[in-house]
Amino acid sequence: MGKVAFITGATRGIGKACGLKLAREGYDIVVAARSVKPHEKLPGTIESAADEMRAAGATALAVYCNLVEQDSIDRAVAATMEKFGRVDVVINNAGALWWKNLEDTPMKRFDLVMNVNVRGSFAVTSAFLPTMRKQGSGHIIFMSPPIDLSLLHGHIAYYISKYGMSMTAIGLAEELAGTGIYATALWPKTIIESAATINFKMGDPSVWRKADILADAVFEILQHPNETNGKCLIDEQFLRSIGYTDFDQYKCTPDGTPAELTPDIMRMTRT
Repeated sequence: MGKVAFITGATRGIGKACGLKLAREGYDIVVAARSVKPHEKLPGTIESAADEMRAAGATALAVYCNLVEQDSIDRAVAATMEKFGRVDVVINNAGALWWKNLEDTPMKRFDLVMNVNVRGSFAVTSAFLPTMRKQGSGHIIFMSPPIDLSLLHGHIAYYISKYGMSMTAIGLAEELAGTGIYATALWPKTIIESAATINFKMGDPSVWRKADILADAVFEILQHPNETNGKCLIDEQFLRSIGYTDFDQYKCTPDGTPAELTPDIMRMTRT
């Protein structure tokens, strides 16, 4: 049995792309998400995604995991350990979006982004740390951005939750120094094709990149743990730093021009 990656939100988009990349590289995959039935606006289920991982060469486990419910997280972790007996990579990818001003943010929405993004990733990480400590190895990746307080305007609740994830990665790397366990945050430079970009009408395919760029970045992070530990990385910058030069391969359309994921772009999506 090879290395095992537990990925939240792996039924579609970035999470699924990461799972397929790691499956092709010899990892076994745990697809951890809430989608157990098809949805008209959210394609894919944990079982259909797991089938794709298997087709890519992995042994895959589909587990229901609702990040706002501790019991659900605990059951997903227990199922992972029962099936594989180990975990080598945890990718905290699942996220909740809310891109509005503070005065337009109901407390139920604030609680949702906090519970899914920062609390959920914290809880999943905490649940797997004892196993990683016993193994003396592991890497935890948070899909969250470098901390830039100038971005808060218009997205206060969202960025509090996302920066909380990045702070967890930074702090965890220090707390676990010398244990063989690493932590890294990763964020896209440009808009990535996903259900969010489609549903929030963030342009069209000509300005998107494929999620494969983040999947490649995840794999390379795992190949360079000492260099990436405790860092908050941007996908393109990191890949360039290790020698990648062909970024046209990630365009969704051959003649497209990917747009940077800026606060102005995010503000355009608000309704």
